[in-house]
Amino acid sequence: MKLRGLYAITDSQLLAGRFLSHVEAALEGGVCLLQYRDKSDDAARRLREAEALMRLCERYDTQLIINDDAELAARLGVGVHLGQTDGPLTPARALLGRNAIIGSTCHAQLDLARQAASEGASYVAFGRFFNSVTKPGAPAASLDLLEQARAQVKLPIAVIGGVTLDNAAPLVAHGADLLAVIHGLFGTDSAQEVTRRARAFNALFAS
Repeated sequence: MKLRGLYAITDSQLLAGRFLSHVEAALEGGVCLLQYRDKSDDAARRLREAEALMRLCERYDTQLIINDDAELAARLGVGVHLGQTDGPLTPARALLGRNAIIGSTCHAQLDLARQAASEGASYVAFGRFFNSVTKPGAPAASLDLLEQARAQVKLPIAVIGGVTLDNAAPLVAHGADLLAVIHGLFGTDSAQEVTRRARAFNALFAS
């Protein structure tokens, strides 16, 4: 499977009251990867929501991955995205098998990306590139970093952090394979607008 295009990430608060409708609207517009990101301790709700997303993703032939929770990912037979505080990648790879998609947060550091590649990551994620509502204090990443990563790390590169339709084109031009978007995709009341934005993000990869 080629990892290239829009990488949609859910946000429980942003999507409160319209969780599945907005996610389906994004899938309608084309999503390469969908990450279920929920930082709450409500395990039953997280399982229920993740299962609902899995059914949606199957309908739209999209890959689902779970943020930070390799056990939940294993239970559903999907992939996982691990941050730097979530421990080494190797146990997750052993748990999920060699075909699962495993992503790794590398902040703005090339050495973290090289390490993730050596531990069996499927893609590496750099960010933040712009001011981010989700992680306002994250260190900034640059377009130069993207070009260096493109040359040194033979994995798909995801970019995250304040990505919108207005600022995404240079990221793709400098080597981003996946545009990881939360607010820039879901930050609207209209499901139709979510679909329009998803199509527009994907169109950046077509040129």
